[in-house]
Amino acid sequence: MSFRSFLEDLRADGVLEETHEHVSTEYELAMRATGRGPMLFHNADGHVCCINILGSRELLARALRMDAKNLARDLSAVGFDGHVREVDSSHFQENILETDLMRLPVLRHFRGDGGRYITSGIVVSRLDDRINACVHRLMVLDRKRLAARLVPGRHTHQMYSRAIETGRRLPVAIAIGVDPVVLIAASTRVPENKEFEYASALRGDVVEVVTLENGVPVPHAEIVLEGYLTEKRAPEGPFVDITGTMDIVREEPVIEITRIMMRDDAIYHALLPAGGEHRMLMGVPYEPLIYREASKVVRVRNVLLTEGGCTYFHAVVQIEKQEEEDGLKAIQAAMAAHGSLKHVLVVDTDIDIHDPRELEYAIATRVRGDQDIYMYPNVRGSTLDPRSVDGMTTKVGVDATAKLDRLWKFRRVVRPW
Repeated sequence: MSFRSFLEDLRADGVLEETHEHVSTEYELAMRATGRGPMLFHNADGHVCCINILGSRELLARALRMDAKNLARDLSAVGFDGHVREVDSSHFQENILETDLMRLPVLRHFRGDGGRYITSGIVVSRLDDRINACVHRLMVLDRKRLAARLVPGRHTHQMYSRAIETGRRLPVAIAIGVDPVVLIAASTRVPENKEFEYASALRGDVVEVVTLENGVPVPHAEIVLEGYLTEKRAPEGPFVDITGTMDIVREEPVIEITRIMMRDDAIYHALLPAGGEHRMLMGVPYEPLIYREASKVVRVRNVLLTEGGCTYFHAVVQIEKQEEEDGLKAIQAAMAAHGSLKHVLVVDTDIDIHDPRELEYAIATRVRGDQDIYMYPNVRGSTLDPRSVDGMTTKVGVDATAKLDRLWKFRRVVRPW
């Protein structure tokens, strides 16, 4: 499914809200999109712009053609060995523009932002035979430069560091408005050089790429920016991150853009910081990682990163308990799979993990604080956690798998819904 065919699918089912009235890309569009479903603005300062198209678990599952309630299980079964085919051309080459980032409808989302941000662009980088595709937030500095937030240790940062050490710039391309499955794949931790192969495995079809003048392969997209990550740095931020709180200002590498390409009547894909789409793409890809890791030690039925936990910090692991230590094993495996987890709740198979009332019921009736809660103080957490101190936090695991019929002589009353 292509980017445009996905939008057409949403339109055909009446899911896509459209407006033709003028909307400003300076705060107004982000304000109007907050708390809404998929939206298509036909006049965002003269441009066409969509937002929130993957803003819920159901929309993400729709793009993947999977069951929304079993994404962790279904995604965990997908390998990384799909097929990528290089082609000679793509629709984004229909127009090659003067290098001027101000011609794009890049949003300024919130007051206090460091600038306008590209938030849904896949940054594809190439260093010799190494190719990486990942989503990075990109702050517009001027007509030809972006500041890229690169997390130390991640593949793009590793490649960038190696290029600078050897006196080179790192060739990059930024693809905006891609097949949603390709965007999901680029948001997922996969083996090195495997993002496009994983996208192919997810969609069950070949992923096509076009190699640009700087040697970087990019998938079909609405808009493509070509350039280089340089040794230059600039302040990046503040930026509202996944928790809805402001991330700090850092000195980050500068991307110098050399070419801008876009298809006729290009549709710009904006992604609302801290919105549903941000949380789905950043958090849900960790669920199959947790599922796989926990399945090595216990019988796992399902995994969920909860919306109340920003779809990032709180995990629920549903297991078929065989031994008393299974709950603790599942907790430890989940934390090993996703280092930013703060709280893990392990429940039995009779608990609906998608119902917050059921989760609270499990805690209320199956947990003794002195026996079933495990605390790991002063360990590495996430700098995205507003409560962490220099990235340090206390991780908590709750084993709520002690069923009533094992503790007392009466059983849980079946509720009539």
